[in-house]
Amino acid sequence: MSYTREVMNTGSIVAPKGFSAGTAACGIKTVKDSLDLGIIFSEYPSTGAALFTTNQIYAAPVKLSRKAVQKGRTRAIVINSGNANACTGEQGDKDAEEMVRLTAECLKISEDETLVASTGIIGRPLPMDKVRAGIKAATASLGSTPAHGNAMALAIMTTDTRQKDIAVRLKIQNKDVTLGGITKGAGMIAPNLATMLCFITTDVSMPGSLLDECLRKSVESSFNRITIDGHTSTNDTIAIIANGASGIHISSSKENTGGSPLQIFQQGLDYVTSYLAKAIVKDGEGATKFIQIDVIGARSRGDAARIARSIADSPLVKTAINGEDPNWGRIVSAAGYAGVELNESKTTLSINDILIFAKGMPTQCDLTTLSMSMKSTDIQIRLELGLGDYSDTVWTCDLSHEYVTINAEYHT
Repeated sequence: MSYTREVMNTGSIVAPKGFSAGTAACGIKTVKDSLDLGIIFSEYPSTGAALFTTNQIYAAPVKLSRKAVQKGRTRAIVINSGNANACTGEQGDKDAEEMVRLTAECLKISEDETLVASTGIIGRPLPMDKVRAGIKAATASLGSTPAHGNAMALAIMTTDTRQKDIAVRLKIQNKDVTLGGITKGAGMIAPNLATMLCFITTDVSMPGSLLDECLRKSVESSFNRITIDGHTSTNDTIAIIANGASGIHISSSKENTGGSPLQIFQQGLDYVTSYLAKAIVKDGEGATKFIQIDVIGARSRGDAARIARSIADSPLVKTAINGEDPNWGRIVSAAGYAGVELNESKTTLSINDILIFAKGMPTQCDLTTLSMSMKSTDIQIRLELGLGDYSDTVWTCDLSHEYVTINAEYHT
């Protein structure tokens, strides 16, 4: 069975069969009429899986959803933006519980089948009168048109400048299977999830434990490979719901052989999460450059990852790229303090496929060509260590004056 993938032109979270979304502008955000609450709903019984922030200070919705998703049955997710409901004490816990309870009542499903997520300013209590009205309005507006999907992508945004969504159609056992996804995030982005919300729907049927396994694999190679500012949030959540409406059932990880239904699904999920992770980086606060950092020839993948992240998190590297300056010294220096043993004489560095550093010194490359290449919005840094067979990749963005302005003005 071969892997074929079609990216849908109007695809989003409601593209898979049996899913709907509803939104409301209930006044959590300060900008009038901004969508700030949404509900994703499966019309059929479904399974779910989710991963959450690694930050030890985590929001009330994270605490509640962690428990709920362990039951493996998820049919709905209620999300608000503009307020993180983090560091809000016992009242925050009660508010998250009420969001779940009211959503479940409106949808006539169990609270155990309902997850909750929030994003926005930390430390402020939720305006629950507005939230209650928003949940009722969002439930009443549920639908499965592309417009409903677009609105859902908008409703979860905070400092994002554009919506981030995708849907792909796969062929499994001669039937169409669809995955849809939305995400938000532009700042406070760091590996180990990344600071963001992401929601994925699919119309395959799959046990919750297997769905969790697939999600973890995809996140490790996508959302755990991005960084904007190295700051891990209190609210990171990525959740997936599978409802079986396509008629395709995947039941065992033992099926994960070449061309198997599970492998095809995994490839599709990997594509969706990678696309959405890159979309976050490209919309990083104040970002003008998308940067891919490849570290090749390390003794272990862990070594390669540490070096790549050290480069990606370096403010000096990021500001140099913002200024379109191929400052190789900053890149090599960032690799050198990553805590991994290097051999300078074996290390080579290329920027945009132009070799700029080798054998412990700069090369005689064409600086004019190199400088012109730095004007591109896509920058590739390739560091070859010559020490082993392992590699890793991290995606990041540049650091601009606009980033400082946005975060100086974004208050708690």
